[in-house]
Amino acid sequence: MTKQPSLSSLKQDLADVTSLADPRLVPLAADSRKGAQSLLNQIKRRVAKAEAAEQAFQERLHYERPLWDANQLVAGIDEVGRGPLAGPVVTSAVILPQDFDIPLVNDSKQLTPKEREHLYPLILAQATAVSIGIGSAQLIDQINIYQATRVAMQRAVLGLGVAPQHLIVDAMQIPVDLPQTRLIKGDAKSASVAAASIVAKVYRDHLMDTYDVLYPGYGFTKNAGYGTAEHLQGLADRGVTPIHRRTFSPVQKIIANESRS
Repeated sequence: MTKQPSLSSLKQDLADVTSLADPRLVPLAADSRKGAQSLLNQIKRRVAKAEAAEQAFQERLHYERPLWDANQLVAGIDEVGRGPLAGPVVTSAVILPQDFDIPLVNDSKQLTPKEREHLYPLILAQATAVSIGIGSAQLIDQINIYQATRVAMQRAVLGLGVAPQHLIVDAMQIPVDLPQTRLIKGDAKSASVAAASIVAKVYRDHLMDTYDVLYPGYGFTKNAGYGTAEHLQGLADRGVTPIHRRTFSPVQKIIANESRS
């Protein structure tokens, strides 16, 4: 009588199964051990999750495909950091190749920090071109956050090492002479915009980590410059830094209080 393989060895041997049609699952399905059936169900759930992710990813290429079929280079553009009290607004432009294949690339807000950090170098490695555009706190104060975001997006597009022929943008109109597809919640509808959202988010988070070292006491690593209780307490205790947006209400009040004292 043939000895059945141990459950631990089965788990290791079947770790790379990506389809329920894999012939290695046939003996597992016939294995009456409770642990074997539990393993089979785990594999089924894993494969189903992967297939759903792949289907959703293919749907996020809906806007790119007809442009790719016309041999056009498509750049996705997104921003992060419109709401914080401190730090710049950061935008990214990403041109993906037609064989781009990272199904987990999705709206950065739907990903954990660990997932974003994992995907960031993968996107940089596969992308045809990536660029970052910055709108500083000073620029935001000069021309308002909406216009500063448009300028930052323009800088990201113009900074690409390869010239795109079409832009897919998350909701905004960029001041460049290129055809643009504007999508509400574009980071959830377009893989190119999703990739840009991840790059912009991770880049800005790293930047705020650096600012946390330069300006301790505001909690920039944890709050990314948003107006949390810790951040507001830091403003009250330590005052306004060079990276604070002086036209944003809580910061304005601190400046006004300082000028009166």
